Amino acid sequence: MDHDAWIASVRERIDAKLRTYLAAKTAEAQEISPASVELTEGVAELTLRGGKRLRPVVLEAAYRCVAPDGDPDATTSAGAAVEVLQSFLLIHDDWMDQDDERRGGPAVHVFFRDKGYEPHLANALAILAGDLAAAYALELMLEAPFPASHRDRALAQFVRIQKEVFFGQHLDLTANPDVSRMHDLKTGSYTVRGPLLLGAFLGAASDEAIAALLAWGNPIGEAFQLADDLLGTFGGPTGKPGDDLRHKKRNSLVAETERIVPADQRGPIDALMSAPSPTDAQVAAASELIVASGARANVEARLTTLLSEANAALDAAPFKGPGVETLRWLARRLAVRSS
Repeated sequence: MDHDAWIASVRERIDAKLRTYLAAKTAEAQEISPASVELTEGVAELTLRGGKRLRPVVLEAAYRCVAPDGDPDATTSAGAAVEVLQSFLLIHDDWMDQDDERRGGPAVHVFFRDKGYEPHLANALAILAGDLAAAYALELMLEAPFPASHRDRALAQFVRIQKEVFFGQHLDLTANPDVSRMHDLKTGSYTVRGPLLLGAFLGAASDEAIAALLAWGNPIGEAFQLADDLLGTFGGPTGKPGDDLRHKKRNSLVAETERIVPADQRGPIDALMSAPSPTDAQVAAASELIVASGARANVEARLTTLLSEANAALDAAPFKGPGVETLRWLARRLAVRSS
């Protein structure tokens, strides 16, 4: 099958649902509190700006594996829900990280600042918009046509995704040394594992099928984050460095460097992490240490191992038809990226 065309069709369907749903929410807000429509507008402006729609794609791939003859539209509301959930998380994350841009446009706290609100109030309104997005995500999830036998499990999973992300964000904000756990909770949960399980529940998957999907998804969730860290540190094919070091993110590459380099030889990393605003020279020196120490090679080797584990899990999975090949292709798309 043409996987690129399939992904495009999923995106088109999710985008259409989001446009229709958020237009209805804008009209609803106008009836409830006309002055508060700007909260819905903030959510819609970010959500409809774009994004790769990876989570709905993962969700539908799982559904295709367990219900190959099912109606693709069965995944639409749940797919839209995970996208609005992402908007909620991004709105809060951008405020916490003081990032003013998202998806080529203003972050939502900047959206309100641009409307004339002073910074503190703009930040508060962004938090409210994020809270509203969380309610919208739940409303969309409640629309999803989960079989009665799996509905409670699906809703419990949707709640668990959020709890795991909150805990992962806590580990990130407090610079907890357990970077692997932070990545699993903050990224693996709502990017791969959660959408996989929601798609499985929509297809009334057996426990055996669910276990097989997780055997694929857990390594791919970690691989996705490692690929993200490599891009965030060393950039894509243009060779332009990423922003992770400039933002002093303690990603997997920094953690691996700290693991293998003696404390008295970590000067470039320590200098970068202690600098109020790292200079180009400090970023370059830290990058050189990551490479020279072997940390970059170790992370790249780990990514390759994870991709092999995921493919091996599919060899033993109780799936047939296009769903398996879709997961194999998706694994490469998630773990071997240039952007």
